[in-house]
Amino acid sequence: MELHPVILFDGDCRFCHRAVQFVLKRDRAGVFRFAALDSAYGQAQLAAHGLADPRPDSLVLIEDDSAFIESEGALRIARRLGGGWRWLSGLILLPRVLRDPVYRWIARNRFRWFGKADRCSVPDPAFIDRFLDQ
Repeated sequence: MELHPVILFDGDCRFCHRAVQFVLKRDRAGVFRFAALDSAYGQAQLAAHGLADPRPDSLVLIEDDSAFIESEGALRIARRLGGGWRWLSGLILLPRVLRDPVYRWIARNRFRWFGKADRCSVPDPAFIDRFLDQ
């Protein structure tokens, strides 16, 4: 069992990098840990949760020995951020059949809108201990 929930993110995606930065700024208690989907740690977690093939698109939350993908993962992250973001997690009450198509649409278009990262970004030294694939 993980002591901290882990966010696996697409290391090639600028939108995903921005999302990680967004969470880092708002996760003042330091709850979340991070790893790229393509890292050894990320690949091991995907395999352990039966998600290695096909690999999920853009984000996976590993929490309490379970993996959450698409809108479920994103809304669970929002719930843990607290403040006004906690209210956003109320959307989890909507059926996945309504939530997930919106998530998939964003995931499908993220490279077109935000581009691919030219190189892997280096975490801010203040947060380096929260990245599990360094």
